[in-house]
Amino acid sequence: MKLSIIGSGYVGLVTGACFADLGHEVLCIDNNPAKIEALRAGEIPIYEPGLADIVRANVAEGRLRFSSTIRDGVDFADILFICVGTPPRADGSADLSFLERVMREIAEAMHSYKLIVEKSTVPVRTAESMEALAREHLAGRDVEFDLASNPEFLAEGSAVHDFLHPDRIVLGVNSEKAASLLVQLYAPLNAPMLITDINSAELIKHASNAFLAMKISFANALATICERTGADVQKVTRGMGLDKRIGEQFLRAGIGYGGSCFPKDVDAFVQIVEQHGYHFELLKAVQNINQQQRLHFLDKISHALDGNLQGRRVALLGLAFKPHTDDIREAPSLTLIAELLKRGAQVVVHDPVAMGHVQALFGDQIEYADDAYAACTGADLAAFVTEWPQYRALELPRLRTCLRQPRVVDGRNIFDTHKMRALGFMYDSMGRARVEGGI
Repeated sequence: MKLSIIGSGYVGLVTGACFADLGHEVLCIDNNPAKIEALRAGEIPIYEPGLADIVRANVAEGRLRFSSTIRDGVDFADILFICVGTPPRADGSADLSFLERVMREIAEAMHSYKLIVEKSTVPVRTAESMEALAREHLAGRDVEFDLASNPEFLAEGSAVHDFLHPDRIVLGVNSEKAASLLVQLYAPLNAPMLITDINSAELIKHASNAFLAMKISFANALATICERTGADVQKVTRGMGLDKRIGEQFLRAGIGYGGSCFPKDVDAFVQIVEQHGYHFELLKAVQNINQQQRLHFLDKISHALDGNLQGRRVALLGLAFKPHTDDIREAPSLTLIAELLKRGAQVVVHDPVAMGHVQALFGDQIEYADDAYAACTGADLAAFVTEWPQYRALELPRLRTCLRQPRVVDGRNIFDTHKMRALGFMYDSMGRARVEGGI
């Protein structure tokens, strides 16, 4: 099949490259000409494991091409995937202006049947307004088209694998023709397919992300309870997760969720249901817990430094919101850096891939280290924010000698408390007993 992917960010580029890898002819479109030129030259604008290889391989085979013009996409393919951003407005609701602009341009360029597929995360009933917008800009031309919703469930850091090995494919359609085309398109993946109405498909995405965010916030609230009662949150969540009705995934205590999906989608979902007369107090509590968790971690840093951050040197390890990505959108590290600077701390940071993005935000307000050991050299405390595998593999005796004082605050429960005690660290983590001593 011939496919056009409109929007070449995280979702669009992964989607286009993976469809090309399945043997389809794909044209990826983006309104940033510099990005398109970089992609044509084999430069990948995002860090995503495995993505560069399949992009370059399929460009070489001629199955994957790039353009900066939506009209090219409409002329090229009968199936158009919209993968543009739906960023949050100030009130948390989704900004659909990019989607609306794309829909207008598609309608103005259409002269034959097109299946237009929402891949972007959108509020329920968005397809209804998009259909009205398309008909308005068809300007009386009798052109047949279908709209469909095909939400993505790609996790940054494993997006290529998630696309090629999905646990389910959701197809929201309003015609048999649209259903047939999408079933044929996805058939090679041999994954469970749920064919439903468009409104339900749109809602499935927001409901899924909101539920996962709720599990994370539940684990984080539980961690605070464990700290106050002498329990161990890892043992408690392990005991919960063995119940197959609950499961272990997303029950790991930490500093809270970040990234481009959970914060935005939870905020948008709250706004969506408010517009329909329902006050989702449970999700409002999820939002509050997530924000408080970052401040709780900051309190742990302050406590470890006797309540005085002025002039203290803090090594912050991990800047991306999760491992295996360079994405810092809504990352806890950004809140921590800003608060540490506000309280007079000297901040030195390290991350395997995301430092350039943070440097663009903070410039010379903070220092940037080549590795974790360099970041910790002369620091009063090491704070672990992202659970990169490189940090799990650190030589802890060497880390101890780098630090001015052997203080570690672990926001992701990377290290074993007994080992840290034996090595003489003052060690604090999330939902586990604090290790005193070593200083």
